[in-house]
Amino acid sequence: MSETPVPSQENLTPTQAQVAKPAPQVLEEVSAPGRRKFLSWFFVAWASFAAATGGALSLVLRFLFPNVLFEPKSEFKAGYPNDYEVGTVDTRFKDRFGVWIVRVAEGMYVLSTICTHLGCTPNWLDAEGKFKCPCHGSGFYKSGINFEGPAPRPLERFKISLADDGQILIDKSKKFQQEKGEWNNPESFLTV
Repeated sequence: MSETPVPSQENLTPTQAQVAKPAPQVLEEVSAPGRRKFLSWFFVAWASFAAATGGALSLVLRFLFPNVLFEPKSEFKAGYPNDYEVGTVDTRFKDRFGVWIVRVAEGMYVLSTICTHLGCTPNWLDAEGKFKCPCHGSGFYKSGINFEGPAPRPLERFKISLADDGQILIDKSKKFQQEKGEWNNPESFLTV
């Protein structure tokens, strides 16, 4: 048997030279960037999945914590009885607590600032001596009794009493309605 001589690289034609190139080098060059590219896309996909899952989970968790509405306390002190003049309607607590404090010769009572028609806030018109609702024109006397407009009933009163330190204590959690005869309740009126 005779051995065929292996031609040198210089004597090969261009096609023979391409076939004769060592294969391991070509495989390493092709496979290494493929693995890197695959791993980078793999991590991008997992990061995207984690971000989408976190976003969806945060939307679900948001519903577990409801909005909290901080309202003023239902009980508050309104100063001393001597701070109020007889025959006047005090409007200083209208915006903060939603009440008017009325002082008459016999004592004091507290009226709600919510119109009994549709819940608007009437204004005290000192020159006319009445509460007038700007929404639909309901009118109320200083006592809270309705006399004009669509309001179906008088304004509500709140509980009024004296605290231990002698200040007026108003409790908005207890209300009194005239049409139910509750204005006769001693807690709806403070005798001073």
